[in-house]
Amino acid sequence: MDPVLSDEIAVEVVRLGLVREWSTARALRRLTELSARAVPGCAGATCSRWSLDGHLDTEQRAASHPELAELIDVQLDHAEGPLLDAVRTRRTVRSEDTLTETRWPRYCAAMLRRGVRSFHTTVYERDDTIITLTLYAVQPGVLDPAETSMGALLAAIGGTAIANTEHYGGVQRTVVQLQNAVESRAIVDQAKGILMNRFGYDADRAFQELRRISQTRHVKLTVLARRIVAGQTPASD
Repeated sequence: MDPVLSDEIAVEVVRLGLVREWSTARALRRLTELSARAVPGCAGATCSRWSLDGHLDTEQRAASHPELAELIDVQLDHAEGPLLDAVRTRRTVRSEDTLTETRWPRYCAAMLRRGVRSFHTTVYERDDTIITLTLYAVQPGVLDPAETSMGALLAAIGGTAIANTEHYGGVQRTVVQLQNAVESRAIVDQAKGILMNRFGYDADRAFQELRRISQTRHVKLTVLARRIVAGQTPASD
């Protein structure tokens, strides 16, 4: 039977996909919270963003519970575990029972100490964004593949939201840089006009004089220009 989204979860999923509402860190946290609530049998979740070469940005991960966050560190410290396998192969990794699991012995021991008896790790990749979402259960065999497809859906939505957020942020930074450049050019042109009017310089000579004063006084050109326009600095030495 396919998992069914409740109205409340459906609204949260839609919100997760809205670019302007999330930073990367916040989107990861929300993804873990939604997964723990939406997937039957899931008692908690972790989510991480990885680089294409398989390295984890330690600032871009989230966990629904502190002890689950520690499980990410265990895998990184020992350079083994389902997260690393999932990122390397780009495939889902799961275990029905950590008590009988023979892969990753140190990691399984760490999970058992924290009461984890089964888990399911999903990988989502888009452009240069790789997201892993791991669902944890306190009982063996309760994370049914049909139910954990909800986790895969959430990982895809969350990964897309994160990729779009980062792209949107990059565009916004470019816009701000262009605005600053335009504003800087305008204030320098005003300062040049003052020098041209006061000393009879042409445009090139006025700009050269601005640069000379800027270098002599160790002041940025735009800062000097603002001071000249505001009448706080003599137009020439």
